[in-house]
Amino acid sequence: MDYSSQAPRITLEEFNRLLDESAPFQKIYGFVTEEIGYGTARARLPASADHVRPGGTVSGPAQMALGDFAVYAAVLGAIGNVPLAVTTSLSINFLHKPLPGDIQADCRLIKLGKRLAVGEVFLTSGGQEAPISHVTATYSIPPKG
Repeated sequence: MDYSSQAPRITLEEFNRLLDESAPFQKIYGFVTEEIGYGTARARLPASADHVRPGGTVSGPAQMALGDFAVYAAVLGAIGNVPLAVTTSLSINFLHKPLPGDIQADCRLIKLGKRLAVGEVFLTSGGQEAPISHVTATYSIPPKG
Protein backbone atom coordinates (compact mmCIF):
# COMPACT_ATOMS: atom_id res chain seq x y z
CA MET A 1 0.00 0.00 0.00
CA ASP A 2 1.25 3.48 -0.79
CA TYR A 3 0.53 5.86 2.04
CA SER A 4 3.02 8.51 0.98
CA SER A 5 0.36 10.96 -0.20
CA GLN A 6 -1.41 11.15 3.18
CA ALA A 7 -0.31 13.24 6.14
CA PRO A 8 0.41 11.38 9.39
CA ARG A 9 -2.35 11.46 12.00
CA ILE A 10 0.16 12.01 14.81
CA THR A 11 3.29 14.14 14.73
CA LEU A 12 6.65 12.99 15.95
CA GLU A 13 6.36 15.44 18.87
CA GLU A 14 2.87 14.16 19.81
CA PHE A 15 4.08 10.56 19.60
CA ASN A 16 7.07 11.27 21.85
CA ARG A 17 4.80 13.06 24.35
CA LEU A 18 2.45 10.03 24.37
CA LEU A 19 5.43 7.75 25.06
CA ASP A 20 6.60 9.94 27.93
CA GLU A 21 3.11 9.97 29.47
CA SER A 22 1.96 6.40 28.98
CA ALA A 23 4.70 4.10 27.65
CA PRO A 24 7.75 4.31 29.91
CA PHE A 25 8.85 0.83 28.75
CA GLN A 26 10.43 2.33 25.65
CA LYS A 27 12.99 4.11 27.81
CA ILE A 28 14.32 0.72 28.96
CA TYR A 29 15.59 0.14 25.43
CA GLY A 30 16.30 3.78 24.62
CA PHE A 31 14.38 3.69 21.33
CA VAL A 32 14.55 6.81 19.19
CA THR A 33 11.71 7.51 16.79
CA GLU A 34 13.22 9.24 13.79
CA GLU A 35 10.25 9.54 11.43
CA ILE A 36 6.51 8.94 11.43
CA GLY A 37 4.40 9.05 8.30
CA TYR A 38 0.91 7.85 7.51
CA GLY A 39 1.44 4.10 7.97
CA THR A 40 5.21 4.34 8.06
CA ALA A 41 7.85 4.80 10.72
CA ARG A 42 11.59 4.73 11.24
CA ALA A 43 13.01 3.98 14.68
CA ARG A 44 16.46 3.24 16.03
CA LEU A 45 17.91 1.24 18.88
CA PRO A 46 21.11 2.92 20.08
CA ALA A 47 22.81 -0.40 20.77
CA SER A 48 24.84 -0.63 23.94
CA ALA A 49 26.35 -3.33 26.13
CA ASP A 50 22.92 -3.67 27.76
CA HIS A 51 21.52 -5.08 24.50
CA VAL A 52 24.27 -7.57 23.72
CA ARG A 53 23.98 -11.31 24.24
CA PRO A 54 26.75 -13.91 24.47
CA GLY A 55 28.58 -13.98 21.18
CA GLY A 56 28.72 -10.20 20.98
CA THR A 57 25.54 -9.55 19.03
CA VAL A 58 22.41 -7.50 19.73
CA SER A 59 19.93 -9.84 21.39
CA GLY A 60 16.86 -11.22 19.68
CA PRO A 61 14.50 -9.78 22.33
CA ALA A 62 15.93 -6.29 21.73
CA GLN A 63 15.40 -6.69 17.97
CA MET A 64 11.85 -7.97 18.51
CA ALA A 65 11.03 -5.05 20.79
CA LEU A 66 12.37 -2.56 18.23
CA GLY A 67 10.29 -4.15 15.47
CA ASP A 68 7.15 -4.05 17.63
CA PHE A 69 7.84 -0.45 18.58
CA ALA A 70 8.23 0.58 14.92
CA VAL A 71 4.89 -1.00 14.03
CA TYR A 72 3.23 0.84 16.94
CA ALA A 73 4.61 4.14 15.60
CA ALA A 74 3.41 3.36 12.06
CA VAL A 75 -0.06 2.37 13.30
CA LEU A 76 -0.43 5.58 15.28
CA GLY A 77 0.86 7.48 12.26
CA ALA A 78 -2.17 6.11 10.39
CA ILE A 79 -4.87 6.22 13.09
CA GLY A 80 -3.74 9.02 15.39
CA ASN A 81 -3.38 9.14 19.15
CA VAL A 82 -4.94 5.79 20.06
CA PRO A 83 -2.63 4.52 22.81
CA LEU A 84 -4.65 1.34 23.41
CA ALA A 85 -3.79 -0.14 20.00
CA VAL A 86 -2.00 -3.35 20.98
CA THR A 87 0.05 -6.11 19.43
CA THR A 88 -1.92 -9.29 18.75
CA SER A 89 0.82 -11.21 16.98
CA LEU A 90 4.46 -10.78 16.03
CA SER A 91 6.81 -12.91 13.99
CA ILE A 92 10.51 -12.35 13.39
CA ASN A 93 13.06 -13.96 11.13
CA PHE A 94 16.68 -13.41 12.11
CA LEU A 95 18.58 -13.21 8.83
CA HIS A 96 22.12 -12.05 9.62
CA LYS A 97 24.23 -11.25 12.64
CA PRO A 98 24.00 -7.52 13.33
CA LEU A 99 27.10 -5.45 12.74
CA PRO A 100 28.33 -3.34 15.66
CA GLY A 101 26.36 -0.15 16.17
CA ASP A 102 22.78 1.03 16.18
CA ILE A 103 19.92 -1.03 14.80
CA GLN A 104 17.57 0.76 12.38
CA ALA A 105 13.92 -0.27 11.91
CA ASP A 106 11.97 0.75 8.80
CA CYS A 107 8.27 -0.07 8.97
CA ARG A 108 5.36 0.21 6.62
CA LEU A 109 1.82 -0.97 7.11
CA ILE A 110 0.73 -3.54 4.56
CA LYS A 111 -2.90 -3.62 5.73
CA LEU A 112 -4.96 -1.07 7.60
CA GLY A 113 -8.50 -2.05 8.49
CA LYS A 114 -11.03 -0.81 11.00
CA ARG A 115 -9.97 -3.27 13.70
CA LEU A 116 -6.60 -4.68 12.58
CA ALA A 117 -3.39 -3.30 11.12
CA VAL A 118 -0.52 -5.40 9.78
CA GLY A 119 2.99 -4.02 9.55
CA GLU A 120 6.25 -5.18 8.06
CA VAL A 121 9.63 -4.09 9.41
CA PHE A 122 13.15 -4.53 8.09
CA LEU A 123 15.93 -4.15 10.65
CA THR A 124 19.41 -3.16 9.49
CA SER A 125 22.70 -2.44 11.25
CA GLY A 126 26.05 -0.85 10.61
CA GLY A 127 24.76 1.19 7.67
CA GLN A 128 24.26 -1.90 5.51
CA GLU A 129 21.22 -2.23 3.25
CA ALA A 130 20.84 -6.00 3.73
CA PRO A 131 18.35 -6.67 6.53
CA ILE A 132 19.45 -8.44 9.69
CA SER A 133 15.84 -9.27 10.64
CA HIS A 134 12.37 -9.21 9.14
CA VAL A 135 9.37 -8.60 11.40
CA THR A 136 5.66 -8.81 10.75
CA ALA A 137 3.18 -7.76 13.40
CA THR A 138 -0.56 -7.38 13.70
CA TYR A 139 -2.11 -4.71 15.89
CA SER A 140 -5.63 -4.61 17.24
CA ILE A 141 -7.26 -1.21 16.95
CA PRO A 142 -9.83 -0.51 19.66
CA PRO A 143 -13.32 0.50 18.52
CA LYS A 144 -14.12 4.20 18.55
CA GLY A 145 -16.48 5.34 21.19
